[in-house]
Amino acid sequence: MTHKHTAPTSNLPEALRLSDPGVREQLQALPDFLVLIGQTTDGQPVYADLDTDSPHILVCSATGGGTTTVLRTLTAQLLHHGAHALVLDLKRISHQWAHGLPGVTYCRDIADIHDALIGLRAELVRRVDHIDQHGDADDLPRLTVVFEGADAILSKLARHWGTVRETGDPKTSPAIAALEELLFAGRQARMHVLLAGHLNRLLGLEARENFSTLVLGRVTTGTWKRLVPHLDTVPEGNTHPGRVHVVQGLTAHPTQVLLMSDAEAAAWVTTTAVEEN
Repeated sequence: MTHKHTAPTSNLPEALRLSDPGVREQLQALPDFLVLIGQTTDGQPVYADLDTDSPHILVCSATGGGTTTVLRTLTAQLLHHGAHALVLDLKRISHQWAHGLPGVTYCRDIADIHDALIGLRAELVRRVDHIDQHGDADDLPRLTVVFEGADAILSKLARHWGTVRETGDPKTSPAIAALEELLFAGRQARMHVLLAGHLNRLLGLEARENFSTLVLGRVTTGTWKRLVPHLDTVPEGNTHPGRVHVVQGLTAHPTQVLLMSDAEAAAWVTTTAVEEN
C-alpha cells in the first residue's frame, strides 16, 4: 500500500535565516550527527540524523530551486563540528565560500574528481579496518562528500573512464563504483554523501535506496514518482524561494529550508575553528 502524508503550506515561514531569533542557538546546541534542514508548517524543525536514519541526503530541484543553498547550509553545519568535506564541483564556482576553510578539499576537474573518489574508497577501507581493530569509528572525523551537479559529474566520469581505461580494466568507472560502495557502507565509517541531482541510470537501484532523506523542490511529477514511488500523490509544487518537501520514510514534510549566505556559512565554520583552537 502507498501513503501520502502532507500538510498545507500556508503556515510555513516566508524565510528561515541564520539571523532569525534563536536559530544560531538552536544550531549550536545540536550534536554532530544532526543537521537542520528547515522548519515545518507547525514550527517544528526538520532534521536529518546521520547516525541512525539518514547517512546520505539527496537534494533535487529544477535550476534556481535552491539546491546549492541547501548543500551549503548542510555542509557548513557539518564543518562547524569538525567534519572534513570533499567538494566536487564541475561548475567551479558553486561553493567558493568553502575555499581555504579547515578540512575542505575542492575538486573542479573531472580527472581530479575521478582520483578523489578512488581515494575515498581507500579511506573507506582504512576506516573499516579501524573499526575492526577498535570497535567503532567515533574517534574519526566525519567526512562529507558534496556532489554539486551530480548527474553531469556521473556522466563525465563514465566518459572519462572510457578514454583512460586500459586493456583488462573493468568497463564500469571505478570512481562510480567507489561512490556506490560509499553509499552502501558509509554510515558505519562516518562518511556521508550530500548529492544534488536526479540520480541518473549510472547509479544502481541499491545505491539510490541509500538516500533515506530527500529534499525535493521544483521537480516534475515524473521525477517525484521516480524518486518517491512509495508516496501515491504528488504534492502541489511551489515556487516560493526555499520551499521544499523533505521526504523521510512515509512522510513528506512541507518545509522552509534554512538559508545561510556564503559569508554566513564561512563564518559559521571559521568562528568555531578559532574557538576550538
